Amino acid sequence: MKCFFAFKDKSKSQQRGKSQLTPELKPQSGKSGNNPENRGTKLTPELKPQSGKSGNYPENRGTKLAGSVSSPRSIAEMYKEQQHNLRAFSFSELRSATSNFNENIGEGGFGRVFKGTIRAPDGLGDPIVVAIKILNPHGLQGHKQWLAEVRFLSVVDHPNLVKLVGYCCEDWESENGKSRVQLLLVYEYMPKKSLENHLFNMAAATLPWKTRLQIILGAAQGLAYLHDGLEVQVIFRDFKTSNVLLDEDFKPKLSDFGLAREGPVGDRSHVSTEVLGSLGYTAPEYLDTGHLTRYSDVYSFGVVLYEILTGRRTLERTRPSMEQRLVKWVKQYPADSDKFSMIIDPRLENQYSVSAARKIAKLADSCLVKNAKDRPTMSHVVESLKQAIEESEMGNSTS
Repeated sequence: MKCFFAFKDKSKSQQRGKSQLTPELKPQSGKSGNNPENRGTKLTPELKPQSGKSGNYPENRGTKLAGSVSSPRSIAEMYKEQQHNLRAFSFSELRSATSNFNENIGEGGFGRVFKGTIRAPDGLGDPIVVAIKILNPHGLQGHKQWLAEVRFLSVVDHPNLVKLVGYCCEDWESENGKSRVQLLLVYEYMPKKSLENHLFNMAAATLPWKTRLQIILGAAQGLAYLHDGLEVQVIFRDFKTSNVLLDEDFKPKLSDFGLAREGPVGDRSHVSTEVLGSLGYTAPEYLDTGHLTRYSDVYSFGVVLYEILTGRRTLERTRPSMEQRLVKWVKQYPADSDKFSMIIDPRLENQYSVSAARKIAKLADSCLVKNAKDRPTMSHVVESLKQAIEESEMGNSTS
């Protein structure tokens, strides 16, 4: 079977300056034929040079290596060094691991997610429960998002980012003789699902105030790491409650890196890109211009802060017109006003600290200011949240 290339370098020009790298799919050794267990040709993500420029964004630069005078490595270059840590699965393995994709635990634009069980890497330990995401076969964008997830998640390493166990990219011949590439991702399993499930599901138990704060702090620490903890800055681009997954102890981990992008470098203030993201969370300047910076993530974080406080979604079409857009609605109840407590999630039943809630609302307001450069960095947000949590733990007084 022929190789499948997810996308090609469109540049006709010769490389100038530091080249960036684009993932590409290359076949692994595999068998082809009618035997269901040996039908596919595995493909592994590989990196191909693409023309581009390098540099360093003065305001948003990531952490540099001490004493290094060379330009920071790109995510793609770091991926080349880390790709051996990922397990390459066959489609047959993952189909078996999920009992033929039987237990659906989630669904999104990328495709569907199934619970599965895989063997331990050495084949001797206990089976490992995992979440297996299978690509929706329609549309090239999904292929790009799959490649982005493999590339970014093989490089990042933080307790508040979901771990990628491995992937499957296999040219699979179905029983009717048609061939298509199967793209799957295998993640650590997060048994408590997402923040969205707990915050907006009226049938679920109310998420306690303290738990909400610990979740949002962990999510902030994950974003701060992406912005400042790597050689190159990473912009998440799709921060929202459904992308904050929770483990058994409600520890949060950011998931779904399909829209993530490397941040600006050199004297650039932004990266220009197609506007992608989720309605209600996307920064206005990014919507208007396509200019993406780390402050775009900060805006999205401000929206989620208000969702945490109010228990409302960023957009709720069933509410009265003045209450449908959360960011607009909360402006009627400033943090310093006497009527501020009217926006707090009534399910909390006064089991929260009003003073801490006011601090968090003010922090959210600073994240949502119109001028992107006037927003705080995520590192600053983390420190502000820690202070609010300290204040909250001094007592749950609602006075």
